[in-house]
Amino acid sequence: MRAIEKIELLEKIAQELQLRMTFSEIDIFFDAHGVKYAGIVPSANSKRIYAKEVLAKEKSEDLILKIAEELDIPHNYSTKSPREATFWKPGFFRLFLTHLASFKVQTSHLQSVLKRYAISAFVAHEDIEPSREWQQEIEAGLSTMDALAAILMDGFRESNWCDQEIGVAVGRDVLIIPIRKGMDPYGFIGKYQGIQGVNKTVGEVAEQVFITIVKSPKTRSKMLLALCNAIGQSTDIDEALDKVAILKSVDAVPEDNLEKLKDRVKDNSVLSESENFLASFNGMLAKFGVNKLVLVDAKAEDEWDDDIPF
Repeated sequence: MRAIEKIELLEKIAQELQLRMTFSEIDIFFDAHGVKYAGIVPSANSKRIYAKEVLAKEKSEDLILKIAEELDIPHNYSTKSPREATFWKPGFFRLFLTHLASFKVQTSHLQSVLKRYAISAFVAHEDIEPSREWQQEIEAGLSTMDALAAILMDGFRESNWCDQEIGVAVGRDVLIIPIRKGMDPYGFIGKYQGIQGVNKTVGEVAEQVFITIVKSPKTRSKMLLALCNAIGQSTDIDEALDKVAILKSVDAVPEDNLEKLKDRVKDNSVLSESENFLASFNGMLAKFGVNKLVLVDAKAEDEWDDDIPF
Protein backbone atom coordinates (compact mmCIF):
# COMPACT_ATOMS: atom_id res chain seq x y z
CA MET A 1 0.00 0.00 0.00
CA ARG A 2 1.42 3.38 -1.00
CA ALA A 3 1.62 6.21 1.54
CA ILE A 4 -1.15 8.26 -0.07
CA GLU A 5 -3.41 5.19 -0.18
CA LYS A 6 -2.81 4.50 3.50
CA ILE A 7 -3.67 8.12 4.39
CA GLU A 8 -6.91 7.92 2.43
CA LEU A 9 -7.91 4.61 4.07
CA LEU A 10 -7.10 5.94 7.56
CA GLU A 11 -9.34 8.94 6.85
CA LYS A 12 -12.24 6.65 5.95
CA ILE A 13 -11.73 4.55 9.08
CA ALA A 14 -11.50 7.66 11.27
CA GLN A 15 -14.70 9.10 9.81
CA GLU A 16 -16.54 5.83 10.42
CA LEU A 17 -15.35 5.62 14.03
CA GLN A 18 -16.38 9.24 14.60
CA LEU A 19 -19.91 8.46 13.41
CA ARG A 20 -20.32 5.23 15.37
CA MET A 21 -18.51 5.66 18.68
CA THR A 22 -17.65 7.87 21.62
CA PHE A 23 -14.03 8.52 22.67
CA SER A 24 -14.17 5.74 25.27
CA GLU A 25 -15.75 3.31 22.82
CA ILE A 26 -12.98 4.04 20.30
CA ASP A 27 -10.43 3.13 22.99
CA ILE A 28 -12.28 -0.11 23.70
CA PHE A 29 -12.31 -0.85 19.97
CA PHE A 30 -8.56 -0.20 19.76
CA ASP A 31 -7.94 -2.45 22.78
CA ALA A 32 -9.83 -5.28 21.08
CA HIS A 33 -7.51 -5.03 18.09
CA GLY A 34 -4.30 -4.51 20.05
CA VAL A 35 -3.84 -0.96 18.80
CA LYS A 36 -1.66 1.08 21.17
CA TYR A 37 -3.07 4.50 22.04
CA ALA A 38 -1.68 5.20 25.53
CA GLY A 39 0.06 8.55 25.76
CA ILE A 40 -1.24 9.82 22.42
CA VAL A 41 -2.83 13.26 22.77
CA PRO A 42 -4.83 14.31 19.70
CA SER A 43 -3.88 17.60 18.06
CA ALA A 44 -7.55 18.65 18.20
CA ASN A 45 -10.64 17.74 20.20
CA SER A 46 -11.98 15.48 17.49
CA LYS A 47 -12.72 11.76 17.48
CA ARG A 48 -11.82 11.62 13.79
CA ILE A 49 -8.42 13.26 14.30
CA TYR A 50 -7.76 11.16 17.41
CA ALA A 51 -8.51 7.87 15.61
CA LYS A 52 -6.48 8.88 12.57
CA GLU A 53 -3.43 9.94 14.60
CA VAL A 54 -3.50 6.73 16.65
CA LEU A 55 -3.80 4.48 13.59
CA ALA A 56 -1.10 6.42 11.76
CA LYS A 57 1.40 4.98 14.24
CA GLU A 58 0.24 1.42 13.59
CA LYS A 59 2.89 -0.37 11.51
CA SER A 60 0.84 -3.42 10.54
CA GLU A 61 -1.00 -2.79 7.29
CA ASP A 62 -2.82 -6.10 7.74
CA LEU A 63 -4.29 -4.86 11.02
CA ILE A 64 -5.46 -1.62 9.41
CA LEU A 65 -7.10 -3.61 6.60
CA LYS A 66 -8.73 -5.91 9.16
CA ILE A 67 -10.20 -2.89 10.98
CA ALA A 68 -11.46 -1.48 7.67
CA GLU A 69 -13.17 -4.78 6.86
CA GLU A 70 -14.81 -4.98 10.30
CA LEU A 71 -16.22 -1.50 9.73
CA ASP A 72 -17.44 -2.54 6.24
CA ILE A 73 -15.19 0.01 4.56
CA PRO A 74 -14.46 -1.13 0.98
CA HIS A 75 -10.85 -1.28 -0.22
CA ASN A 76 -8.84 -2.95 -2.98
CA TYR A 77 -6.16 -4.56 -0.84
CA SER A 78 -5.78 -8.15 0.28
CA THR A 79 -4.98 -9.29 3.82
CA LYS A 80 -4.09 -12.78 2.58
CA SER A 81 -0.45 -13.74 2.67
CA PRO A 82 0.90 -14.85 -0.71
CA ARG A 83 0.93 -18.61 -1.24
CA GLU A 84 4.31 -20.07 -0.42
CA ALA A 85 6.27 -20.61 -3.62
CA THR A 86 8.37 -23.76 -3.49
CA PHE A 87 9.78 -23.67 -7.03
CA TRP A 88 12.38 -20.91 -6.48
CA LYS A 89 15.94 -22.08 -5.83
CA PRO A 90 16.83 -20.90 -2.29
CA GLY A 91 19.13 -17.89 -2.23
CA PHE A 92 18.86 -17.22 -5.96
CA PHE A 93 17.36 -14.11 -7.59
CA ARG A 94 13.71 -14.75 -8.55
CA LEU A 95 12.79 -14.01 -12.17
CA PHE A 96 9.32 -14.67 -13.59
CA LEU A 97 9.41 -15.48 -17.33
CA THR A 98 6.18 -14.77 -19.21
CA HIS A 99 5.89 -16.12 -22.77
CA LEU A 100 3.69 -17.82 -25.32
CA ALA A 101 3.20 -21.58 -25.20
CA SER A 102 4.65 -21.81 -28.72
CA PHE A 103 8.00 -20.59 -27.35
CA LYS A 104 8.15 -22.81 -24.26
CA VAL A 105 11.10 -24.93 -25.42
CA GLN A 106 13.40 -21.93 -25.96
CA THR A 107 12.16 -20.35 -22.73
CA SER A 108 13.04 -23.51 -20.81
CA HIS A 109 16.55 -23.36 -22.30
CA LEU A 110 16.81 -19.73 -21.12
CA GLN A 111 15.67 -20.81 -17.67
CA SER A 112 18.47 -23.38 -17.53
CA VAL A 113 21.21 -20.97 -18.65
CA LEU A 114 20.12 -18.28 -16.18
CA LYS A 115 21.13 -20.58 -13.31
CA ARG A 116 24.71 -19.73 -14.23
CA TYR A 117 24.05 -16.20 -12.95
CA ALA A 118 22.33 -17.34 -9.72
CA ILE A 119 18.95 -16.51 -11.24
CA SER A 120 16.08 -18.87 -10.52
CA ALA A 121 13.56 -18.44 -13.34
CA PHE A 122 9.92 -19.49 -13.19
CA VAL A 123 8.60 -20.44 -16.63
CA ALA A 124 4.91 -19.64 -16.93
CA HIS A 125 3.51 -21.76 -19.77
CA GLU A 126 0.46 -20.20 -21.36
CA ASP A 127 -2.65 -22.35 -21.37
CA ILE A 128 -6.12 -21.32 -22.58
CA GLU A 129 -7.82 -23.01 -19.62
CA PRO A 130 -5.18 -23.60 -16.95
CA SER A 131 -6.11 -25.73 -13.99
CA ARG A 132 -6.87 -24.11 -10.67
CA GLU A 133 -3.67 -25.58 -9.23
CA TRP A 134 -1.60 -24.14 -12.09
CA GLN A 135 -3.23 -20.75 -11.61
CA GLN A 136 -2.24 -20.84 -7.93
CA GLU A 137 1.35 -21.62 -8.90
CA ILE A 138 1.38 -18.65 -11.29
CA GLU A 139 -0.09 -16.38 -8.61
CA ALA A 140 2.53 -17.56 -6.13
CA GLY A 141 5.26 -16.81 -8.64
CA LEU A 142 3.89 -13.34 -9.36
CA SER A 143 3.55 -12.58 -5.64
CA THR A 144 7.11 -13.55 -4.78
CA MET A 145 9.14 -12.63 -7.90
CA ASP A 146 11.96 -10.08 -7.77
CA ALA A 147 11.56 -9.15 -11.44
CA LEU A 148 9.69 -10.18 -14.59
CA ALA A 149 11.01 -10.80 -18.10
CA ALA A 150 8.51 -10.83 -20.96
CA ILE A 151 9.38 -12.49 -24.27
CA LEU A 152 7.55 -10.28 -26.77
CA MET A 153 6.57 -11.85 -30.08
CA ASP A 154 3.59 -12.07 -32.43
CA GLY A 155 0.52 -13.14 -30.47
CA PHE A 156 1.85 -11.99 -27.08
CA ARG A 157 -0.37 -8.92 -26.93
CA GLU A 158 -3.48 -11.01 -27.65
CA SER A 159 -2.72 -13.34 -24.74
CA ASN A 160 -4.81 -12.40 -21.71
CA TRP A 161 -2.53 -14.41 -19.41
CA CYS A 162 0.70 -12.75 -20.53
CA ASP A 163 -0.92 -9.31 -20.36
CA GLN A 164 -2.22 -9.99 -16.84
CA GLU A 165 1.19 -11.17 -15.66
CA ILE A 166 2.73 -7.92 -16.88
CA GLY A 167 -0.08 -6.04 -15.15
CA VAL A 168 0.81 -7.65 -11.82
CA ALA A 169 4.46 -6.69 -12.28
CA VAL A 170 3.45 -3.09 -13.05
CA GLY A 171 1.19 -3.04 -9.97
CA ARG A 172 3.94 -4.39 -7.73
CA ASP A 173 6.45 -1.95 -9.27
CA VAL A 174 9.05 -4.65 -9.86
CA LEU A 175 11.64 -4.49 -12.62
CA ILE A 176 10.20 -5.50 -16.01
CA ILE A 177 12.59 -6.69 -18.74
CA PRO A 178 11.07 -6.87 -22.23
CA ILE A 179 12.88 -9.32 -24.53
CA ARG A 180 12.12 -8.23 -28.09
CA LYS A 181 11.55 -11.25 -30.30
CA GLY A 182 10.01 -9.43 -33.26
CA MET A 183 7.77 -7.19 -31.16
CA ASP A 184 8.44 -3.89 -29.37
CA PRO A 185 7.34 -3.07 -25.81
CA TYR A 186 3.85 -1.54 -25.61
CA GLY A 187 1.43 0.01 -23.15
CA PHE A 188 2.76 0.32 -19.60
CA ILE A 189 6.09 -1.26 -20.62
CA GLY A 190 6.49 0.89 -23.72
CA LYS A 191 8.98 3.08 -21.86
CA TYR A 192 11.46 0.20 -21.60
CA GLN A 193 13.86 -0.35 -24.50
CA GLY A 194 14.24 -4.01 -23.65
CA ILE A 195 16.68 -6.66 -24.83
CA GLN A 196 17.03 -7.66 -28.47
CA GLY A 197 16.28 -11.37 -28.83
CA VAL A 198 16.30 -11.68 -32.63
CA ASN A 199 19.34 -13.54 -34.02
CA LYS A 200 20.73 -14.02 -30.50
CA THR A 201 21.75 -17.21 -28.72
CA VAL A 202 20.18 -18.25 -25.43
CA GLY A 203 23.49 -17.50 -23.72
CA GLU A 204 23.61 -13.97 -25.12
CA VAL A 205 20.05 -13.23 -24.00
CA ALA A 206 20.75 -14.64 -20.51
CA GLU A 207 23.82 -12.43 -20.18
CA GLN A 208 21.83 -9.33 -21.14
CA VAL A 209 19.10 -10.25 -18.66
CA PHE A 210 21.72 -10.48 -15.90
CA ILE A 211 23.32 -7.17 -16.91
CA THR A 212 19.91 -5.46 -16.87
CA ILE A 213 19.12 -6.86 -13.41
CA VAL A 214 22.49 -5.99 -11.89
CA LYS A 215 22.37 -2.43 -13.26
CA SER A 216 18.85 -1.60 -12.07
CA PRO A 217 18.59 0.19 -8.69
CA LYS A 218 15.49 -1.93 -7.99
CA THR A 219 17.31 -5.25 -8.21
CA ARG A 220 21.07 -4.65 -8.00
CA SER A 221 21.39 -5.39 -4.29
CA LYS A 222 19.39 -8.64 -4.44
CA MET A 223 21.23 -9.82 -7.53
CA LEU A 224 24.68 -9.27 -6.00
CA LEU A 225 23.61 -10.96 -2.78
CA ALA A 226 22.26 -13.95 -4.71
CA LEU A 227 25.51 -14.29 -6.67
CA CYS A 228 27.59 -14.13 -3.47
CA ASN A 229 25.32 -16.72 -1.82
CA ALA A 230 25.66 -19.04 -4.80
CA ILE A 231 29.45 -18.85 -4.67
CA GLY A 232 29.62 -19.37 -0.92
CA GLN A 233 27.44 -22.49 -0.93
CA SER A 234 28.88 -24.03 -4.10
CA THR A 235 30.23 -27.58 -4.01
CA ASP A 236 31.40 -27.58 -7.63
CA ILE A 237 34.72 -25.83 -8.33
CA ASP A 238 34.01 -25.13 -12.00
CA GLU A 239 30.61 -23.58 -11.23
CA ALA A 240 32.11 -21.52 -8.41
CA LEU A 241 34.92 -20.28 -10.67
CA ASP A 242 32.38 -19.30 -13.31
CA LYS A 243 30.32 -17.29 -10.83
CA VAL A 244 33.44 -15.60 -9.43
CA ALA A 245 34.26 -14.48 -12.98
CA ILE A 246 30.70 -13.15 -13.37
CA LEU A 247 30.95 -11.28 -10.06
CA LYS A 248 34.31 -9.84 -11.11
CA SER A 249 32.70 -8.48 -14.29
CA VAL A 250 30.40 -6.22 -12.26
CA ASP A 251 31.41 -2.58 -11.83
CA ALA A 252 31.22 -2.56 -8.03
CA VAL A 253 30.28 -4.89 -5.17
CA PRO A 254 29.63 -3.73 -1.57
CA GLU A 255 32.57 -4.52 0.68
CA ASP A 256 30.23 -6.00 3.28
CA ASN A 257 29.01 -8.58 0.74
CA LEU A 258 32.56 -9.59 -0.06
CA GLU A 259 33.68 -9.83 3.58
CA LYS A 260 30.72 -12.12 4.36
CA LEU A 261 31.53 -14.15 1.27
CA LYS A 262 35.13 -14.57 2.48
CA ASP A 263 33.82 -16.10 5.72
CA ARG A 264 31.57 -18.50 3.79
CA VAL A 265 34.42 -19.57 1.51
CA LYS A 266 36.62 -20.12 4.54
CA ASP A 267 33.97 -22.47 5.98
CA ASN A 268 33.44 -24.28 2.67
CA SER A 269 36.05 -27.07 2.55
CA VAL A 270 35.48 -27.71 -1.17
CA LEU A 271 36.37 -24.13 -2.05
CA SER A 272 38.96 -23.41 0.62
CA GLU A 273 41.02 -26.47 -0.32
CA SER A 274 41.18 -25.53 -4.00
CA GLU A 275 44.27 -23.49 -4.87
CA ASN A 276 42.83 -22.71 -8.29
CA PHE A 277 39.64 -21.33 -6.79
CA LEU A 278 41.43 -19.29 -4.10
CA ALA A 279 43.67 -17.69 -6.71
CA SER A 280 40.69 -16.66 -8.81
CA PHE A 281 38.70 -15.57 -5.75
CA ASN A 282 41.53 -13.40 -4.41
CA GLY A 283 41.96 -11.88 -7.85
CA MET A 284 38.32 -10.84 -7.76
CA LEU A 285 38.72 -9.39 -4.25
CA ALA A 286 41.75 -7.40 -5.38
CA LYS A 287 39.72 -5.77 -8.15
CA PHE A 288 37.32 -4.36 -5.55
CA GLY A 289 40.06 -3.33 -3.12
CA VAL A 290 39.28 -5.98 -0.52
CA ASN A 291 42.04 -7.84 1.34
CA LYS A 292 42.63 -11.32 0.02
CA LEU A 293 41.49 -14.42 1.86
CA VAL A 294 44.39 -15.97 3.79
CA LEU A 295 43.85 -19.42 5.27
CA VAL A 296 45.98 -20.53 8.21
CA ASP A 297 47.26 -24.08 8.01
CA ALA A 298 46.45 -25.42 11.48
CA LYS A 299 48.96 -28.26 11.22
CA ALA A 300 51.79 -26.00 10.10
CA GLU A 301 50.92 -23.57 12.86
CA ASP A 302 51.12 -26.35 15.48
CA GLU A 303 54.51 -27.48 14.22
CA TRP A 304 55.79 -23.90 14.27
CA ASP A 305 54.49 -23.47 17.81
CA ASP A 306 56.56 -26.48 18.95
CA ASP A 307 59.78 -24.62 18.07
CA ILE A 308 59.06 -21.69 20.36
CA PRO A 309 61.48 -21.68 23.34
CA PHE A 310 59.69 -22.32 26.61
